[in-house]
Amino acid sequence: MKQQKLVRDLHRDFGYFYVGLIISFAFSGILMNHREHWHPEKYTVEIKKIEVQLPEENQITEEFAENLGKQLGIDDKMRRQNVKKGTFKISFEKHDVEIDMKTGKGEIVSFNRTPIISQSMKLHKNTSNLWIYYSDIFGISLILIAITGTLMITHGKYTFKNRGWKLAIAGIVFPLLVLFVLS
Repeated sequence: MKQQKLVRDLHRDFGYFYVGLIISFAFSGILMNHREHWHPEKYTVEIKKIEVQLPEENQITEEFAENLGKQLGIDDKMRRQNVKKGTFKISFEKHDVEIDMKTGKGEIVSFNRTPIISQSMKLHKNTSNLWIYYSDIFGISLILIAITGTLMITHGKYTFKNRGWKLAIAGIVFPLLVLFVLS
């Protein structure tokens, strides 16, 4: 009986301690799953119309794109530039520029980070040693929460021994099937 109380207490206390992080990881994980469909880390703040004189397509280089960005008042790092279907596109960290090659007319779209969402998504991207160790401890704690959860109910038809092991195997097999089907 003392052992069962200890298991319940451990399960409860680990659950309480990590509930915020579990919710944060789940929330940011859902956002990360759909990052190709929308930009959860940034939102449009301003769209500014521009008109510039562009050289011939064969004269547009990385250097030209960077200099044009500076002339347009963009001071963040350039990611890439290209000309496709008559449109000159430059992507910066916080801005996107699109200019029609024939008319020179275009726009600058400025972005800012979405409050709370961008910070929570950093949980999945952070690579500092301190965060990595804390995440490892969190992972171990999730394993302990899972194990103590299987040991909490010791009598009746809903114990891990009678029923839970079947659900646990299904919970392991399902993601493995998805991995094999997708790869």
